[in-house]
Amino acid sequence: MPGSARPRIEGYAIISHEGMIAEPDGAYPPLLKIEGDQRFFRAALDRAGAAINGAHSADRWPESAARPRIVLTRTIADLGRHPRNPHAILWNPAGVGFDAAWDFLGAPGAVAAVIGGTGVFDLFLAIGYDAFYLTRADVEVPLGRPVFTLRPGERPEDLLARANLAVVSETPLEQIPNTVVFHWERP
Repeated sequence: MPGSARPRIEGYAIISHEGMIAEPDGAYPPLLKIEGDQRFFRAALDRAGAAINGAHSADRWPESAARPRIVLTRTIADLGRHPRNPHAILWNPAGVGFDAAWDFLGAPGAVAAVIGGTGVFDLFLAIGYDAFYLTRADVEVPLGRPVFTLRPGERPEDLLARANLAVVSETPLEQIPNTVVFHWERP
């Protein structure tokens, strides 16, 4: 579908009190697997034209393999077909821009759902999110991997604000007190 319109770019992450999305080894922390957030996240992916993630980040539900997907990698020069998933492509952002990757995928729909990891979330801060859904869970993952690369004393919210996004709504989740989905949007 060459020449298709650029999609709306939405980010999705659940973070610990410290701003972490993963354990130090990259494993998904069980404490961040909160049912209300999982339902919200899954519904968002079902509405999206494609998911975008790094090689070690993905949604792991039965329907995931059928979801159009862009997987970021440094193992190829620019773009290629995924060797094991006919619905996915591999993209090296150092070789070609996002618009070319989106066109190459030929994804249906008008939303690109960015789902991580840290480097992918960082890259799309530079490309430009239209929205970011940041679930802040009241759990601790003190030595994990952050949602964004942060400087000392910086919070993920600081980077979203500097990227010209603002909170437009807050939705508390029922299972864990003080766990809230913050919807950030570009004005």
